[in-house]
Amino acid sequence: MNHPDYPLLARQAFELIEGVPHLTANLANLSALLYDAMDDVNWLGFYLLQGDKLVLGPFQGKPACVEIPVGRGVCGTAVQKNEALLVPDVHLFPGHIACDSASRSELVLPLRSEDGVFGVLDIDSPHPARFTPQDQEGLEALVRKIEPLLRQASQM
Repeated sequence: MNHPDYPLLARQAFELIEGVPHLTANLANLSALLYDAMDDVNWLGFYLLQGDKLVLGPFQGKPACVEIPVGRGVCGTAVQKNEALLVPDVHLFPGHIACDSASRSELVLPLRSEDGVFGVLDIDSPHPARFTPQDQEGLEALVRKIEPLLRQASQM
């Protein structure tokens, strides 16, 4: 399995959204950039926290769950714990929400502001154990690099 050049991808992501004051447009472009760069992924997108629920944001892939309660599924659990979750087999994850029955593994990364989590980057694959610690580390570094720009855009 080929891993993207995560430092290069992080620079591309930053340059793509730098100076763009539109959160939805930024998330749409980021989801397209990342989806295109990653092999064996069937869904990639963002959920944004509104109250006690994550609400579907821009994504690439099949239609998805619109709302996910905090604490439910992989995304809601990542928000509740405020940590990235790498799940090799979603069928073994207690309370997994099957938006797409073809998904077998998942990687969820919280998007953080000074006040806590404001959303997640969610990536699904139809292959078990698709995501590695290298993917998690590379994508966490990417998310940390773009978070300030996303926070600025969300305040516009």
